[in-house]
Formats: sequence, structure tokens, C-alpha cells
Amino acid sequence: MAFMEMKWENEVRSIKLGIKLPSLSSTLSSSLFGTAQLPDISIFSFLRQTRPRKTNKWKLVSAFPPCCCFSSVPYLPLTLRIISPVMVIAVETVSDLKLNSRILQDSIIKKVNENAKAGWKATMNHHFSNYTVAQFKYLLGVKPTPKEELRGIPVITHPKSLRLPKEFDARTAWPQCNTIGRILGQLLSCFLIFMHVWTLINQGHCGSCWAFGAVESLSDRFCIHYGMNISLSVNDLLSCCGFLCGRGCDGGYPISAWRYFVHHGVVTEECDPYFDDIGCSHPGCEPGYPTPKCARKCVNKNQLWKRSKHYGVKPYRIDSDPDSIMEEIYKNGPVEVAFTVYEDFAHYKSGVYKHITGGMMGGHAVKLIGWGTSEDGEDYWLLANQWNRGWGDDGYFKIRRGTNECGIEGDVVAGLPSTKNLVREVVSIDAREDASA
Repeated sequence: MAFMEMKWENEVRSIKLGIKLPSLSSTLSSSLFGTAQLPDISIFSFLRQTRPRKTNKWKLVSAFPPCCCFSSVPYLPLTLRIISPVMVIAVETVSDLKLNSRILQDSIIKKVNENAKAGWKATMNHHFSNYTVAQFKYLLGVKPTPKEELRGIPVITHPKSLRLPKEFDARTAWPQCNTIGRILGQLLSCFLIFMHVWTLINQGHCGSCWAFGAVESLSDRFCIHYGMNISLSVNDLLSCCGFLCGRGCDGGYPISAWRYFVHHGVVTEECDPYFDDIGCSHPGCEPGYPTPKCARKCVNKNQLWKRSKHYGVKPYRIDSDPDSIMEEIYKNGPVEVAFTVYEDFAHYKSGVYKHITGGMMGGHAVKLIGWGTSEDGEDYWLLANQWNRGWGDDGYFKIRRGTNECGIEGDVVAGLPSTKNLVREVVSIDAREDASA
């Protein structure tokens, strides 16, 4: 949650920002933990007290023009709380009353499907048929990355290449890598993968998307670079990274996940499978599961935790230029991306998504596996979600490419797999390659 401290000095509002808040006003500073000035106006021209009792809640009525957009910072709340003598403001996107309403709305489906320029179709995705807005928001676990977490993280820019195809799908580019087309390997999916069927498994009632996107991308890259079809453990990262990565099921930082791979490694899914998630569906219940405890031992007693670790090389961010992102995927494999989710995204069924209607819900991380152009000439990104096959286009979705739709091109992270702990496997792979040469 974003907080601002506001003190007034002769009608000039001095604001101390808790996190980056662009687009609130053209006069706001763009730096983290910086200081900015608001126009010299009366505070009551844009704040109105709604609860004059102890809670001191205030409501924003007209602070900024309707065109204000928060898409570049997808994790801001919109309720104002005043604590005298310093005013602390927490910003939220939906009201408390709306949190208990259903996320799926006929009105949203109608607005999308009746919009000839939408480019995609909306439906009542049964996966979220019992979800409230609060429960849906809990799945969106990407937190705004603290400034200190980005220190020392290089930004990779790939030169534009003439070899890039107009369409690309990592599943068909590396057909030997069964991990690319699925999200999590459980007992059923392991059987299906053996039968060469692409699968997606649900992240459950946990804001673990930041961990899924990272672990699944690294799993793919182990196969692409070293020929190893392994499924790495989301549970290891989710439960053992602790405060270094965020708050587990309550959200985390994608770049911190990739840093964890370097220093601590991640075990296989076989060693530490994703925790059972029965969740809850009735209105008013807790929206999500607590973060599981870090086991530091394999469920299979014959398997050693340390021997099961797989490591990454130094993490990096990819420049927001679409060509640079495409080159990274084409060369090294799928990447993790974070973007802003709006209410209409829960209703996505097919086509090239772009935001049409509904409020902002939060930040979500997924795996980007390719790109292409639709029959209508719309450039798109191809992504694998972790909300199972019952959602979207068999678990996948497309989103508009080249316009930074919902911030999809502004937060792309990745890293390369390491040979650490893989000496025997790599020697074996090299021997096979030499024999076939």
C-alpha cells in the first residue's frame, strides 16, 4: 500500500512519497522517497471528510483530472485516511463495499463485446464464478519494487535484428522442452507432460504470481540452454525467500526472485511440490491462503535438498523496446513480465486484449512466450497465465504489443541458468552433443 505524508506550509502542500506515484499530478516528483509540491489550492477543494468520527476517513472528490492514469504503477490502492497532525494518505482502487461483490459482471462483458474496436471477447470465466473482488485482487501479487532492489541490476538492450520472425511461439521453437507449455508440474500434469500434452496448473488462492513467472521461465531456460526438462519448485521460492522477495502469498518482487536463484538456488518440484490449496469461495471468508512454511527438506526422503538445488546467473531487466524483448525471448527463452490488471481482464476469453472498462485491481506477473499479429492486423504478445485451462484461451492470453499496454513492456526481467550443481548433467549433455556431431 502506498502512503504519503502531507504537511501544509502557508497553503503549499509538501508531500513525502512512500513509493513512486507518477500521473497523480504533473507536478509530482518521479523519484522514490522524494519531495514534491502540489499547486497552491485549498485542501478542501479536493478532499471531503466522509467519516468525521475516530477513523477520520476522507474521500477524494476531484483532486486530479479524469484522464489521470495509474497504469505505470499498478499497485496503488483509493481511500484517504487522515491522521492528525500529519495527514497519511493510503490510495486504493476500489471501495470497501465493492470488495465483497463478484468479480464477474454482465455489464463488463456487454461493454467489451459490444465494442467493435475492442479486439477481444469477454465471457463469464467459470474459474472465477465464486470469486469476490477481494479474492481476485489477492491473486495479483506483484508489489512495487523498492528502489534499493534495482541497484546493480543491469538493463539489457538488444540491437534490432533482421532475423526476428513476424510470429514466434516458444512452445514450437523448442518442442523438446515440455516445461514451456505449462505452469506447474503436479502428479496429473507430470503424467500429461510425459504424454507430450501442454498443461497449465492453477496458482490457487495465493498471490504467488511473482514466483510462478520467475520459476517457470527459469525452468524453460534450463531446457533451452542445457537440454534438461526439469520443473523447478515455486514452493521453494515462495516460502523460503522470505522478506527478501516480499511477503510470499501476500505478494513479492519479480526481480528479487531472480536474485534468489543466484544466491540460494531453487529445488525441483519433485522435491518441494506446490502446497495444497483448498482456498475459500463464500463471501466474507479470507480471500487467500497463508504463505507455506519453508521446509528445507524434500518430501521424498531419498532426495537431498542441497543436491536438488538449481541456480541462476546474475539477473537483469530487459529494455522496454519491443524489439529488444523479442530478441531476448528468441535468443534465451521465455521471460517474466509484470503488468496492471483491470476488472475486465478477469473476463478475457480470446483475441488481443487491451483495457476497455473497469477499475484497476493490482499487479500481476506471468510468463511471456512469444508474439505475433492477429488477422485484424493487431500486434500482440503471447503469454501463459497460471489460472488453469478454464480461464482465457485455454489458459493463455494475448495482449496488444508495441504500446506498453497495461505496462506490459515496462517490467520485463530474466536471468540465465547456471551450471552450478549440474556438473554431471552438463558433462553428459556435452558428451551426447559431441557424439552426434
